[in-house]
Amino acid sequence: MFSKKQVTDKIGIKTEDVESRVWQDEMLEGLLKIKPDAFERLCQRILREAGFIQVEVTGSSGDGGIDGRGIIKIGGMLSFHVIFQCKRYKGSVPAQQIRDFRGAMVGRADKGLFITTGTFTRDARHEASRDGATPIDLIEGTELAEKMKELGMGIKVKTEEAVS
Repeated sequence: MFSKKQVTDKIGIKTEDVESRVWQDEMLEGLLKIKPDAFERLCQRILREAGFIQVEVTGSSGDGGIDGRGIIKIGGMLSFHVIFQCKRYKGSVPAQQIRDFRGAMVGRADKGLFITTGTFTRDARHEASRDGATPIDLIEGTELAEKMKELGMGIKVKTEEAVS
């Protein structure tokens, strides 16, 4: 049996990259196990911690295809009204989900934010940045995990010093 270092060296991946993926995968697996409304409230907290104000979850019934809204203020002078959608996906979010979300956003916000535990298809990424349409920023699972780490939510970073 190979040690982690031997295996990662053999296939050309740095040990730190594998360790990074391990904690991210564990975090995302945990997020897949929580209820949808709990995931929405977690996203609400992440947005608040990231600097959004007046962040609210709209609730599952009668939300009109959105999960919540908030305001991001830039430089204390400029603000954007943002509507967000949260999806706990193991796979990839397709372009149709982005189109549906954009339809729900019409006339309600300056920007959209789509947060998932999975990834986005190439077509979904293209749809989110389509010319002439309200822009939608995308946060996929690995970025979500990194943001949670940065904000100190759900993961603790331990520094280890070693002499080699």
